[in-house]
Amino acid sequence: MTNKQRLVLSSDIAKELTDVIDQCEHDRIFLLVDTTTERLCAPRLQDIGVIRNAPHIIIGATDTYKNLDTLAQVWTALGEGGASRHSLLINLGGGMVTDLGGFAASTFKRGINYVNIPTTLLSMVDASVGGKTGINFNGLKNEIGVFNAAHTVILDTQFLRTLDSENICSGYAEMLKHGLISNRENWAELVNFDLNKVDYKHLQDMVATSVAIKEKVVMEDPLEKGIRKALNLGHTVGHAFESLALRLDRPVLHGYAVAWGLICELYLSAVKTGFPHDILYQAVNFIRENYGRFDIDCKQYPEIIELMTHDKKNTAGVINFTLLGDIGDIRINQTADRKEIEEALDFFREG
Repeated sequence: MTNKQRLVLSSDIAKELTDVIDQCEHDRIFLLVDTTTERLCAPRLQDIGVIRNAPHIIIGATDTYKNLDTLAQVWTALGEGGASRHSLLINLGGGMVTDLGGFAASTFKRGINYVNIPTTLLSMVDASVGGKTGINFNGLKNEIGVFNAAHTVILDTQFLRTLDSENICSGYAEMLKHGLISNRENWAELVNFDLNKVDYKHLQDMVATSVAIKEKVVMEDPLEKGIRKALNLGHTVGHAFESLALRLDRPVLHGYAVAWGLICELYLSAVKTGFPHDILYQAVNFIRENYGRFDIDCKQYPEIIELMTHDKKNTAGVINFTLLGDIGDIRINQTADRKEIEEALDFFREG
């Protein structure tokens, strides 16, 4: 499995994709899309000669389809389309498509090359970069998967114009996280950006910065043995919120769950590792204003905490958090007891 990948910030997708395919061994090319990206994004690629005749593998949209059945559907389509271990899969879509497509490519005939073209802000700054692939299984997020980086990730922010405001906000939550683990200058730029009136040119520069922050961490720790856990900030609680929402049949976008998780984990940071209160409340106010609230009550605390125990970064059943002493002062492998977690959930509900 590989953990090196090339990142291309796109200004001419036809030229860049053609160049990437020329550099990538392939006998056949397949394009993986979901029903949304087939309609909204695939037309932008239809006149690119090298993929004009590539079969489209179309899967259902949304995280509901990030499962074993859909994975089998992709494997079947590759097999029936005559794919060999020298074929190439291009994943055009959000995080669900790049995660599932990456896993399908990593396992089909023990691994074929794949290229990610993320079309959502979330997949640009998070899912498509860093080599994590996988599917949801047994009611748990990303339970089955492998580390295996794409040959190339092409970032073209023109695709973001197809997104609604909720999906812009969802991806932006991961950028907030990257800002918190980097420096105050980046954080200040992020909390002063107007999500209600998006400046796409400025956003492209911010995406480049955000991806660079993630890439630096991933290069230091490709298999998540240490500092890569910094990227888990907001996710221990966030994934539990996301799983609870699915159980309650009121699913939420990943970034919304992460934003709400950030509130809880920055509170724990303030209590346990001295994170500044003014930054905590700045984050809370920005998140409340742009992401609203997730309604929970104290009767659900045991279930939320039980869901946290399934986080893959835990060891021996102890819930593991990434906390901050300050912006950029990362404290991995932190723990909190049940009472502290309940206090963080109280703060989340009341704050």
